Amino acid sequence: MASLFKFRRAAPSPPAPIQAPVIPPPTAPAASFTTDILRVGMGQLLVEGGEPERNMVRAAQMIAEAASRGCHVVLLPETLDFAWTHPSALTEAQPIPGIYSDQLCQEAIRHQIYICAGLTERGADGRVYNAALLINPQGEIITKYHKINLLTVEQPYYAVGQTLNVVDTPLGKIGVNICADNFIDGLSIGHTLARMGAEFILSPSSWTVDYSITEEHDPYREKWVKPYSILARLYNVAVVGTTSVGYIVGGPYEGKKSIGCSLAVDASGIRAQGKFNEFAGDLVVVDIPRPNRVEKGTQIGEMLVRKGFKFDSLPS
Repeated sequence: MASLFKFRRAAPSPPAPIQAPVIPPPTAPAASFTTDILRVGMGQLLVEGGEPERNMVRAAQMIAEAASRGCHVVLLPETLDFAWTHPSALTEAQPIPGIYSDQLCQEAIRHQIYICAGLTERGADGRVYNAALLINPQGEIITKYHKINLLTVEQPYYAVGQTLNVVDTPLGKIGVNICADNFIDGLSIGHTLARMGAEFILSPSSWTVDYSITEEHDPYREKWVKPYSILARLYNVAVVGTTSVGYIVGGPYEGKKSIGCSLAVDASGIRAQGKFNEFAGDLVVVDIPRPNRVEKGTQIGEMLVRKGFKFDSLPS
């Protein structure tokens, strides 16, 4: 007997539409990045030796605060993952891109902010570098720098960097160096960044003193204000350095302390300065007018001559 009913195979369901990845919205309105005033958050961060996870949590909190206060860029200290010259850097340093740089890139996207920060890098050549990154609000590493003017005590930990770079951004032309690159004896690094057109030089740092030194001694006027001011006044650039805070544990400087005192200087003088204190974990916000740099190439040399600058010569 023929079946009274005919069963038909159901037509396949159409594939579900592909959903675009959901990116969490920024916690603060995205800043306008074409500006004549650069708002910088100098993040004086407590950095604990050999404690990268805890350090990265504090870094994320500092980034969020900088974004909530309308900063275009947040500048964080040198080697904020493992801390400067901590022995763990020799065995635990990560590549870039890698776990710690990825976290910073995610924070840049989340908060729609530029981040300049110091990390420890295990290079492709197997060597460890004292590195600094500049990350844009799209989470892209737009420049990476390896410290050149290494102190003698850090040379067992880090290899010497071999490149300098200045990047064009909507914020201005930005060069990056690290801490002792701005010593008087290493100031040729800053001179070169200025020659390359930098309007802003950002410098993750880790300024340290003996445990007995207090803010009354303030040894940093000659050591930091002077070289920053030389570059700023000669070339009309802004130089900004952010340093860590806290006592140093492990490595050749164990028992010394990082004391804040972050610094922003332009041709007009000191724009902002953080507290000089090992407990001064703080975000110091400063507004810096974008310098107008018109000289290029040999015009810079001619400008320096007009200003009375003395070029190098052989010792007599």
